[in-house]
Amino acid sequence: MTTPILICDDSSFARKQMERSIPDGWDVDVSFAEHGEQALEIIRAGKAEVMFLDLNMPVLDGYQTMQIIKNEDLPVLVIVVSGDVQPEARKRMLDLGVIDFIRKPIENNTLIDILSQYGLYSGDASSSKRAEAVASANKKSSVDKLDAYREMANIAMGQAGESLAKLLGEFIDLPIPSVNLITNTELHMAMADIQRNESVSAVSQGFISAGINGEALVIFNDSNFANMVKLLKYTEGKSTGSLELEALMDVSNILIGACLRALSAQLHAVFSHNHPIILGRHCDLEDILKHTRQRTEDMLAIEIAYSIKSQNINFDLLLLFPNKSIDLVFDKLVTSHS
Repeated sequence: MTTPILICDDSSFARKQMERSIPDGWDVDVSFAEHGEQALEIIRAGKAEVMFLDLNMPVLDGYQTMQIIKNEDLPVLVIVVSGDVQPEARKRMLDLGVIDFIRKPIENNTLIDILSQYGLYSGDASSSKRAEAVASANKKSSVDKLDAYREMANIAMGQAGESLAKLLGEFIDLPIPSVNLITNTELHMAMADIQRNESVSAVSQGFISAGINGEALVIFNDSNFANMVKLLKYTEGKSTGSLELEALMDVSNILIGACLRALSAQLHAVFSHNHPIILGRHCDLEDILKHTRQRTEDMLAIEIAYSIKSQNINFDLLLLFPNKSIDLVFDKLVTSHS
């Protein structure tokens, strides 16, 4: 008997990856949704018994979608497939009724175990024919490069957020990453989520592997430092400036380290990285961006605006890839997910 399933994710790249992961032996009819509002229409029409749901999406995100499913008691089994696997994210969604979580990028054995546990599928992990069919269809259509970069950033963002959440014991609100192919002079215009009227401090760390090089920056609004220092529970006795510097370096090390590990896994490349350097303290954004390593005319800029709403804390992680690395990153992404 054919099972109608729904893959809900704002990334076309992620939807195709999820479709490739479905085992051949599972007789399914696959539908797609780009956000929760589309997904709810499909579920209400009786066209989805199982849904694979992302968390970070426009229009209606995963949390809002599950709240409506619970409120309306809609008949669908939901499995979250997300880069955000913070303990609090898991708890929130399990409380709303999802049956399980799968971390991006998807591991087929994990998917099979979950499907088997709930009696949805009893075969092996083979998905070669379906994967080949989807890959063949992908070759005939143009893959949106920005969409692929955005999904790469989404996974890296989630793992970095998870690491920080465990350190701080707080839920980290994760956005949809902002991804742009821009010139160096346009970089400041792309940083839409940083308040222009606030002074900032920033740390930079370069990284390189197999022809790919880039720069990661963590940018803090200075007004957030007092709350962050309290969360980190440092031993008292140091000056305010010393505590702020320690907080800046600790948060940067966690975010950049986790982000690079996630990029390494997706690109099958081990990054070596330089020692972090302070780009500036208590200055404006323009001064910070003048000192970035990437001075090529074209670059891939990925901005992730993290926030801890309960503590009124906001900070940005910025990844910059120069022009010569952009196509290589895309080629590795497509190869690793085909």
